[in-house]
Amino acid sequence: MIRNIIITFMIMSVSWVMNAQETRYYDASKLTVIGKAIPTSKDFTRIDTSAYRFNDSVIEEYACHSTGLAVLFATDSPFIKARWQTSDKNASENMTAIAQKGLDLYIRQNGEWVFAGVGRPMMSKGPEYASHASTIVKSMAPGRKECLLYLPLYDRLDSLFIGVDDKSYIEPIDNPFRHRIVIKGSSVTHGLAASRPGMSYAARFGRDNGFYCFNLGFSGKSKLQREFAEYLADVEADAFIFDAFSNPSAEIIHEQFDAFVDIVRAAHPGVPLIFMQTERRETRNFDTSREDLEARKQAAAEKEIRERMKTDKHIYFIPSDDFLGDEHIATSDGAHPTDLGFTYMLESISPKILKILRKYGIK
Repeated sequence: MIRNIIITFMIMSVSWVMNAQETRYYDASKLTVIGKAIPTSKDFTRIDTSAYRFNDSVIEEYACHSTGLAVLFATDSPFIKARWQTSDKNASENMTAIAQKGLDLYIRQNGEWVFAGVGRPMMSKGPEYASHASTIVKSMAPGRKECLLYLPLYDRLDSLFIGVDDKSYIEPIDNPFRHRIVIKGSSVTHGLAASRPGMSYAARFGRDNGFYCFNLGFSGKSKLQREFAEYLADVEADAFIFDAFSNPSAEIIHEQFDAFVDIVRAAHPGVPLIFMQTERRETRNFDTSREDLEARKQAAAEKEIRERMKTDKHIYFIPSDDFLGDEHIATSDGAHPTDLGFTYMLESISPKILKILRKYGIK
């Protein structure tokens, strides 16, 4: 009996060692990391807060998120795994764990990026839950796969290692996305109620059209601040798209819009600045105080943009009347679009934005 137990244990141990040897992990920072509007000193940080300071600790935290970043690589492995490290903060009440801390993989097939799988994070409180490991996809057919792996939307990413079969290769590939389009905005742009990192409207707009988009969504903190304008002035960009009016009050819009545009325009003469009206939030359906607040914000935004358009032919305004459909089913909480909400939103804004971009040879 004891002999059989020992033999069984030895077989299991050998099997565990063999299985462990089957997967080799590679540092993802050595592959092709995309999505940084300006290079940063840390591998998976979207804005370098040692170079760009913000007078708000939450903004500085968000700047260190991996929002909008992705890793490009090719492999012939039959499976793809990952090990990664985030903070140990709890999930946002509006987000899936996968969107906040997880990974989202797409593989190119017949010229299109097709969803392949997700990296599911550990979710509970405490430092031990900041370390994650997941099999993203398995049992794939032989052959080379070109991969696009989106990183967490709403957390920092301290490290990432991608696992492939020990006998397979993994290598960086060139960035296939063209032009440089900055999308600056609020929690809507941040992707707060997207189901996965690759489902934010910024990621989908870039993936669907082959554009190189930079997600500069800052949840609750996008208020036409001078610091953001100065950062954008340093960014090399072919176009800017702004979800600029969700967070500031009507008073802030009136006070700061012109100064914000002045800074960006001085650095980018002739570059299209496309401003989207804030969505009609459903939180105002029965709340009269919210209705008044949101109506004044929308009126202020349209007034300021229309006035500026009289003297700047490269500024554009996109109304939001049909952003979220009319079925009352497109948000998680009346304010933040879900995947369905982003689908409605993209159906509305994409034709209008693409028409503008074509004027500048961006297609």
